[in-house]
Amino acid sequence: MKLALICRPFTFHGGVETATAGLVRALVTNGHEVHLYSPPGQESMPGVVRHRLPLPRLPALARVIWMALATARLGRDCDVVQSHERTLHQDVYRAGEGCHRAYLDASFGSPAAAPRTATTSHGRRRAGAYHQVVQALEALTFRRSRRIVAIARRGAQEIARLYGVPAERLRVVYNGVDLERFHPDNRGRHRREARREMGLDPGAWVVLFVGSGFARKGLDLLVEGFAGVPDSASRLVIVGKGDPAPYAALAARFGVADRLVWVGPRPDTERLYGAADALALPSRYEPFGNVHLEALASGVPVLTSAATGGAELIEPGRNGWVVEPNDPRAITDALDRLRAGRVDEWSVAARRSAEPFTYEAQAAAFEKIYAEITALRPVSR
Repeated sequence: MKLALICRPFTFHGGVETATAGLVRALVTNGHEVHLYSPPGQESMPGVVRHRLPLPRLPALARVIWMALATARLGRDCDVVQSHERTLHQDVYRAGEGCHRAYLDASFGSPAAAPRTATTSHGRRRAGAYHQVVQALEALTFRRSRRIVAIARRGAQEIARLYGVPAERLRVVYNGVDLERFHPDNRGRHRREARREMGLDPGAWVVLFVGSGFARKGLDLLVEGFAGVPDSASRLVIVGKGDPAPYAALAARFGVADRLVWVGPRPDTERLYGAADALALPSRYEPFGNVHLEALASGVPVLTSAATGGAELIEPGRNGWVVEPNDPRAITDALDRLRAGRVDEWSVAARRSAEPFTYEAQAAAFEKIYAEITALRPVSR
């Protein structure tokens, strides 16, 4: 099948980008002809025909409009057009970022996570121009796509509830994970050296936070919750891109600044999972953080919030813990429970829960959707 895929570059080691790269490789392996339409920055991939979309230097608002207009006629000679961006002419839209309206609702619940807003004459906050345009574009994208793919059940429910998308056009396809790169054996391979590099005691209990966008991913909540853990030798390792200053100040206020370790963005996260005893990601909004899968595949239990798609993989007390959003006390309690559990039992259960989520399974699920699309299309296009 000849496929057109519209997306931003996925050369960075982030969750959304990693999931896209794995899917594309699996589709090529299955014999599909993949045409990738992407702005500058996308590296070449074996078996993929790359089409460069010229991206002018524009403000954020103009950039999202440009993307929708610039992709209007792409992939007309392909069997299926799939977009990972909010565009207007595609058969399949993968809502990898979830639903912008739901994101705004979740963000407005906390000043730490709130995006830029304006205040009405009644004192109520409303989204600024950028967010209004994104929501309008999102509504058009949902309306014009034959199939909308959410990456978790929670996301599909949000799209149906907030935009009125009927169930027959909604599908759920979970991300895949590299089960070889992220493996419990990394504990033996990398734990000692990775801890030494980060200045961690070999016997310390270590919690890992992985993610860029600290406010949305609840780092402030985690810092406060971690401060309640009585083990003064425990450490919180923070991986990702963002301004550490507000969170370092918060940690100082709670008296745990010396228990936080900042390492910035890292391409070798598999080594850090090997060094960790638990992953914590108490996000305010998260369609499906790939770090959930990466940690579970690495045999690391996961603490997350009920506001994440990844929570659908967590069985509390077995492979991790799920807390309600915006509740630092619940985070403290969950961390204590994780710290008190048996490492080997957590590890086995975590790994088993990740094993069904392969890139091959992700590609197979999309192939079923492609078959639906081609069956809907008349013989002469």
